[in-house]
Amino acid sequence: MALPGDTERADDPAGGGKRVAPAVSAPTARTAWSITFLVMILQTINFADKAVLGIVARPLSEDLGLSNADIGLLGSAFYVLFVITGLVGGFIADRVRIVWVLLALALLWSLVQIPVLLVGTFTALIISRVLLGAAEGPASALNNVAVFGWFPKSKRGLPSAVVSSGTSLSKILMAPVLTVIVAAYGWKAAFWALMIVGLVWAAVWLVVGKDGPYSVSSARAVAKSGTTGKVERVSFLRIAALPTFWGGVLGMFAIYGMVAVILTWLPSYFEQGLGFSRVDSGLLFALPSVTGMASMLLVSFITDRLAGRGMSVRISRGMVSVVSLFVCGVMLASIPLVHSAWLAVVLVVAGYGAGVASYPLMNVAVAHISPERQVASTLGVFTALFSTSGILAPWLTGHLVDTATTPAEGYTTAFQIFGVVAIIGAVVMALTVNPERDRARIAAIDTLTSADDRS
Repeated sequence: MALPGDTERADDPAGGGKRVAPAVSAPTARTAWSITFLVMILQTINFADKAVLGIVARPLSEDLGLSNADIGLLGSAFYVLFVITGLVGGFIADRVRIVWVLLALALLWSLVQIPVLLVGTFTALIISRVLLGAAEGPASALNNVAVFGWFPKSKRGLPSAVVSSGTSLSKILMAPVLTVIVAAYGWKAAFWALMIVGLVWAAVWLVVGKDGPYSVSSARAVAKSGTTGKVERVSFLRIAALPTFWGGVLGMFAIYGMVAVILTWLPSYFEQGLGFSRVDSGLLFALPSVTGMASMLLVSFITDRLAGRGMSVRISRGMVSVVSLFVCGVMLASIPLVHSAWLAVVLVVAGYGAGVASYPLMNVAVAHISPERQVASTLGVFTALFSTSGILAPWLTGHLVDTATTPAEGYTTAFQIFGVVAIIGAVVMALTVNPERDRARIAAIDTLTSADDRS
């Protein structure tokens, strides 16, 4: 696989033909992967902050006397401002160096744990989760933007998958540790641990974090020099109107609701719905992440190779995402049909792994249609819009569990619903996602605008 230091023919970000990517030294290539792994750690902390609610759900409800709907409300509260700041954060990152944006986000989401630690009431938890969601709203999209700054377009699939694998590592590595911490020291200790880890990451990033040669800030510098012939900026509404963008939003909306439910409810499902012990449920929580990380890395590596050999982005990124969503949906929708606890675990684990493989691929596909200077805002809005399913899904699951005859019935009904929605999302994406076509439309818009200016 070519590294950022390789000289290659790289796609023009907005359809202006081909350009030769600059040759970069081997030390710069090593820096690119070092930054990628450091951002992956940030993504790991990011999702551990989300996943901690699932780990503490049962002891928290017992300590504070909360219902399943209350726990679901806490899960949904995270996404109230998450969506708004996700929309705003990308536009800020179009204008501010991404290295400083990530530092600010890491500091903010570490410090907003304080209300939980000082007060520890249901109200404090609601406030903390809302503020945490606000601080983390732009993170997933901007983590990818930071890494994309170190790689040309045809080589971004695997780096994006490495970053996205942080979501899996948060459950593979951090969830078991947090489970043990909660069992030994109580649920507040988990929040202490996450705050400390976030502050440590921020200190390291302050020293070593930097923007790459393909970053938004580099694109701004080239634009100011007047040496580029590419499309520099178009109205964002033009980008949002493209089928690849809104079709991708609908497809990822379908899968993100399932991810939000897994983060909030999976340990409770294993304990209440399938009869596993609390400690075993916390440990089993990591299993979907094993398949998720493996599928993201493998599929993205393969599609990068295919893209490098000339396969279209529509096939290598879009249609592979369609297949992953469809397989995920079929597996989740089948859960109510099985009567073995372990078979239900297999379906959740495999379905999650198949579904999340679409995340890095769709990030690359959507970034492909955007002018380079607008990648941050485009991915920010893209992520914020499909993340809105996280507002409803955890609460809906808690409501279904409370109103069902048994907890197991409520959980399986929820998984069936999300499975059907994922299948529908796959069909929508199959009909809409075509990055080459939509990038050409952006170029055509620029051509028409230039002609109007001349006239």
